[in-house]
Amino acid sequence: MLLGAFVGMFSETSLNIALPTLVKSFATTTATVQWLVTGYMLVIGIILPLSSIISKWFTTRQIISFALIDFMVGAAISALAPNFPLLLTRRMIQGIGTGLILPLMFAVTMQVFPPQKIGTAIGVNGLVIMFAPAIGPTLTGFILGKLSWNWIFWLFIPFLAIALFCTLKFLVNVEKVTRPRVDKLSIMESVIGCSCLVVGVSFASTFGWLSWQVLTFLIIGIIILAAYTVRQVKLPVPILKLQTLKNKNFAICVVIVMLDFGMMLSAMYLLPMYIQNSLMLPVALTGIVMLPGGVINAITSAIAGRIYDYAGFKKPAICRFIIALVGAVMLFFTTVHSSIAYVIAANVILMIGGPLAMSPVQSGALNSLAPTDSGDGSTILNTVPQIFGAICTAIATSLLGMGQRSVTGSSPVQFVAGFHYGVSFTITVIIIGIILVALTKEQRKSVDVRHK
Repeated sequence: MLLGAFVGMFSETSLNIALPTLVKSFATTTATVQWLVTGYMLVIGIILPLSSIISKWFTTRQIISFALIDFMVGAAISALAPNFPLLLTRRMIQGIGTGLILPLMFAVTMQVFPPQKIGTAIGVNGLVIMFAPAIGPTLTGFILGKLSWNWIFWLFIPFLAIALFCTLKFLVNVEKVTRPRVDKLSIMESVIGCSCLVVGVSFASTFGWLSWQVLTFLIIGIIILAAYTVRQVKLPVPILKLQTLKNKNFAICVVIVMLDFGMMLSAMYLLPMYIQNSLMLPVALTGIVMLPGGVINAITSAIAGRIYDYAGFKKPAICRFIIALVGAVMLFFTTVHSSIAYVIAANVILMIGGPLAMSPVQSGALNSLAPTDSGDGSTILNTVPQIFGAICTAIATSLLGMGQRSVTGSSPVQFVAGFHYGVSFTITVIIIGIILVALTKEQRKSVDVRHK
């Protein structure tokens, strides 16, 4: 499950560094190509709310096997895509697999580990979720330095095949299959509402925020999601148990994870393009510039889970956002003449604190729920950040275009102006995160350290 989730999250940001190459290969625009990122996250966000009910209809082994096969098929046909529309369609197929694996991984973790080991176990999950996107641009840069973009997708298949073999041979079914009644209207509301919300924000980079296209999709999305929320609360057997959000501690943790994830994705989306389009570095060297941040992120991820077991989530989270603010501000003051060392330092500072918030806060969120609610809690904890991450990427793209149009001069000068617009949004998200964590009153469950 960890290997499958790693490949899924790796795929989420692996194309960031390839976007300038894909713009040239398909003779399209940045606003269009960004759909490879937001579209993938959109499908994940659509599947995630359904994962709880799916786990009640199918066994753990069936779900994971299907998810891995789906991802392999999507990767293979994406590598063979002759044009952009087909690449986007086949790329979105991969999102189904990731959307199934992520919440099930957390739900199983909560069921098979004792209370005093939850933080460490969630930390391992966090290592997957944070390290995979961090190292994605670096490995992709190495691939593009020698091979074509198609090989990004071919790279996924061997690892997914190993994961599938282990699933079929070793994975034990954990979730109990009860096959409750499925409310089809709830599924339709979830799919349409999330889709309209993300599509509306994504259209802003093309049509403008006040265009009828954007406003129509946003209004429809908000109305449908509101109806979906009301319906889930009233249904005796809901698709997703939103009552878990009545737990104040859990709800706050969900928002903190959402902000952390959105901040990371928006920055990691913008930075590779800045390095290539403003500093004019080749794609392979861009991957090397991104590498130190990924390594630091991995080291922090390895210890972040244990932090919750000793310090809770509030202190690590506040440290995370303050450290990230320093890195983001450094990126805001970059120019077309900034040194590579300066950019590396800013990226390292931005990445160093990532797991400090993600893993401990996820642990605190799930540990605040009853064991019977861990499946729905895991689904919510993974769904909201994915939808918000897609929205943040779309907003960053819109601001990038606005910044480019705000100045005159060479293409690198225009792009760095757009980069500053995008980073300003990242900084805003970080500041909101700092305020929210500062106002949080943490309540930790006591656990019996003698439990075995």
